[in-house]
Order: sequence, then structure tokens, then C-alpha cells
Amino acid sequence: MRILLSTYGSRGDVEPLAALGAALQAHGVEARVSAPGDAEFAALLARAGVPLAPAFAPVREWAKEMINRSRSASPEDRARLIAGQATEIVARQYEALSAAAEGCDAVVAFGLFPSCAAARMVAEQRGMRYMLGTFCPIWLPSPHNRPHEYPSHPLPAGVTDNRLLWEMDIRTKNALFGEAINGQRASLGLPPVQNVRDYVYGKRVLLACDPTLGPWPGSDLIDAVQAGAFIQPDERPLPGALKAFLDAGPPRVYVGFGSISVASEAGHAAIEAIRARGLRTVIAQGWAGLGPIDDRDDCFAVGEVNQQALFGRVAAVIHHGGAGTTVAAARAGAAQVIVPQIGDQPYWARRVAELGIGAAHDGPVPTVKSLSAALEVALARKTRVHAAALAGKIRADGAEVAARLLIKSLGESSR
Repeated sequence: MRILLSTYGSRGDVEPLAALGAALQAHGVEARVSAPGDAEFAALLARAGVPLAPAFAPVREWAKEMINRSRSASPEDRARLIAGQATEIVARQYEALSAAAEGCDAVVAFGLFPSCAAARMVAEQRGMRYMLGTFCPIWLPSPHNRPHEYPSHPLPAGVTDNRLLWEMDIRTKNALFGEAINGQRASLGLPPVQNVRDYVYGKRVLLACDPTLGPWPGSDLIDAVQAGAFIQPDERPLPGALKAFLDAGPPRVYVGFGSISVASEAGHAAIEAIRARGLRTVIAQGWAGLGPIDDRDDCFAVGEVNQQALFGRVAAVIHHGGAGTTVAAARAGAAQVIVPQIGDQPYWARRVAELGIGAAHDGPVPTVKSLSAALEVALARKTRVHAAALAGKIRADGAEVAARLLIKSLGESSR
């Protein structure tokens, strides 16, 4: 069997597919990953031994452009931007995935909705099996949670019936993505679909998140199976200079916002809040290019490093709340401060607070005062005890569980 794993997104979207691809290969399945061709993702997949089939464009500069264009736009303009970009992504990603799918029997799609729509069409055109995957339960229709709110398509105030809101979500996705998807279908000689959300979601969805961090209570609105988080083991040693910094002086706090283009003031506020507690900072440059604010020796800047090794050596992790960073910190037993920005990040912030393993920052713009308050919660003995205890509950076999599930379900669907 040959399976194409597809995504278009940041590292949090690509690294799990490296883990899943490696797990599939261990079962004798030929797996390849279609992902943005950024050098960091190519290196990541090479370490996992999984072939890369580049998506329609690298994502780092594309994401920066989208953020800049939407930053000062009105909700209506942001909605038009989403719809316009969907048209480009569906068309260009369809071409990229058509080439990547050569010789494959099935495609499993993660990432941006238009990218998954392109994967669904490639599967339909080629007679391949298809499954959608997601890294957070909030994206799945359920009476237990509300749908995501899109620009210019607010959820109506006062409506508490989540079933009704998910019915409205169908109309919202049709409005934002219907023209892009049905326009591409028309170019292929395919009939239009009336419900683009359910077309992209397909018959069954693979939920790739840890059941302790992000439990799935089940839903009669969709068939979803939870496999656990896809974690790729990382055996890389930490750089010598970083190890020396970790070994010397007071405890350290990690600060990193991954692919989120936060303002440099966020890094400044974090360093000052950490200093106020007599601690030292390990700051990840990330896509925002964060770094020390002066020449004092209590702050160490890092690029791309082994988070699995690093998080086990810090007192707390301040981050944006990406699914991958959240599970990595939880698995290491590190207390967390989440400063959520977009998407599913507020959900992970809330879960960290509910589990007692950290603090959810109130809003996306941190200050020295607000981070100091959040750090007080995260560094409290009670929080650290909870974080250490929960670490042993985080499953590391999600990719293996998913690989066996895919082999069984996709294999059965072909008979």
C-alpha cells in the first residue's frame, strides 16, 4: 500500500506527519508527505526518513504576507481575503497533489481547509481512498463545542444550541470556500457539491491529539476516531553552549512562539517578567526572530533545537499554544504559560488551566505585569506537582495507533 500524507501549514502541521509517515513505513507501507518545501521541513522529514513531495509553495513567506495583508483589514475584507486565497490554494495545491499522488492508493489530509479540499478532489478523480485528519477536537462538529468563528461570519449572540451553530457552520464554509472548491470542480468537469464542509470532512475523521490533553467525548454529528498525538522521537543532542547555559545558575524558563509572528515586545515582556523572579530565559527565535533585549548573560537565544530534550530542563514553558508545543511541554512535565493567538490555541490554553498544569494568559498581547501573574501560577508548587504527575499520562504511541488504524480502514475500504 502507498499512502500520501498531505498538509499545508507550519511546523505543528508537518512534524506530526513525519511521525505518522515513519510509523507507516515501519509496517511496510510506502508513505510520502506533501508539505511546504521550506528548508526546515525538508530537514525534519529527512531526519524521519520520509520522502517529501513539495506542496504548491513554501509557507513561511506566504504566511507572513497573509498576516500583513489581514492585520489592518476589516472583517469583510478579511473574509474576502480568505475566499480569494482559497481559490489559489485549491487550484495550485490540486496540481501539486496530483503529482505527489502518483502511484498512491490513499491520501490522508491535514492542514488548511482549502488544501484538504484539493486532496479530496485528487482522491475523487483518481479513485483513491481519502481521510481527513485534524489535531484538535474543536474543529469537529459536536454538541459539546461551538464551531470556529470566521471574519464577517460571527456566531449569533445568545444562541447556545451547538447543533444549530454547526448547521450554520455549513453555510459559513460554503460562503468562504464554496466558490473556490466548486470552481475547481467545474474546471475538472465535476458537478458542484452543496455542502463543502461535509465533502472535505468525508466519512470518518482521524483525530491526532492526546486524549488526556484534548479528550474527544464523541458526537453523533460526525464519525471521528482519536489515535493520540503523533510524536516523532528526537534523539538530537542539545548544542554545547546551550547545555552549558542550562547547567549554570538559577532555573530557566523557555519562551517561544513558533511560527506566530508576535511583536518583539512579547519577547521583551517575557524576559523582564522572568528576570523579576530571579530566573533565566531560553528564548526561541522562531519566525518572529525574537532574541535577547540586552547583553546580560541571563538570556540565551536558540534556533531550531530538540524541544523534547530542552523542555525537560526548564522550570516552565511560555508559548503560543500550538498543539505540538503543548503536548511536548506536557510530556516533559514542564509547567506552561500559554499566550493564545489564533485558531485552536485558546482551546489548548484553557485545557492547560483546567488540568492545573499551567496558566492561560488573558488575551494575545502579553505585558510584564500580565506575564508575571501567569508565571506566578505556573511556577507555584501545586502547578509543578500537577505537571509532573500528568507527564506520565501523555501517550507516545499516537502515530503507531494511527498507522495501524489507517492500514486496516483504508485497506478494508478497497475491498
